[in-house]
Amino acid sequence: MMRIFLFLATNIAIMVVVSIIFNLLGLSGTLDAQGIDLNLNALLVMSALIGMTGSVISLAMSKWSAKRAMGVHVIEQPQNQTEQWLLDIVAKQARLAGIGMPEVGIFETPEANAFATGMNKNSALVAVSTGLLQNMNADEVEAVVGHEMTHVANGDMVTMALMQGVVNTFVFFFATIIGHFVDRVVFKTERGYGPAYYITQMVAQIALGFLASMLVMWFSRYREFKADAGGAKLAGSEKMIAALRALQRGQEAQDLPGQLAAFGINGGGVSRLFMSHPPLEERIAALQNNR
Repeated sequence: MMRIFLFLATNIAIMVVVSIIFNLLGLSGTLDAQGIDLNLNALLVMSALIGMTGSVISLAMSKWSAKRAMGVHVIEQPQNQTEQWLLDIVAKQARLAGIGMPEVGIFETPEANAFATGMNKNSALVAVSTGLLQNMNADEVEAVVGHEMTHVANGDMVTMALMQGVVNTFVFFFATIIGHFVDRVVFKTERGYGPAYYITQMVAQIALGFLASMLVMWFSRYREFKADAGGAKLAGSEKMIAALRALQRGQEAQDLPGQLAAFGINGGGVSRLFMSHPPLEERIAALQNNR
């Protein structure tokens, strides 16, 4: 709850600061003088509602959507020794991390992958792929589970969703201003909105969202180092390093769709600025330096 409060407080503070800056710079008056009858304070509030609501709803649906998108089989009654072992490992790490027992699942894919999701660290979902179980030994799988359990214990699902909500807020806010400006000043629309507003606003959202994703991806990379450190604490440093090296040896993991990509073990990315995970060699080096 404290983490949620801090992120919401930060979001509100940013909104207040931006509003003050607009007023101090006289931007509202300037826009009005140009015929842009835009209430920036109201727009900021509306943008926050839009940006945060979508993010919170996505977080609330994360377990449900994860199970269906990835075809996760939740282990309710273990059917074999592997499932029983996996449940035991998760239960052990949940006790060590001081969190509630999450749901545990397996999804079918030949790639070595795993993810954790859910809006509550005491009611999360941790899932591993069949490829992970087949291509890694028990110690390496234990370390991967520890990595994901650290995400849960740290509340990473919540912080990422809230950060995305803040980003969404300002993307919508500035895209709307740009669309309004083009529609009123360039195309001289006097009443209502013309096609220029909707086209420009949509293009601006895409462009600004693309740029803003760099900030979200930077934070994602930062928390991966924290999750690796947590996995090393829960399973052992050597096991965590061995798991990362096993990922290096294996085939490149397939990207997980949508929000799940933020929680998978995936070192891909066409550019460092847009990588959700740091390069594996950097993660291994960080663990080795902290031993």
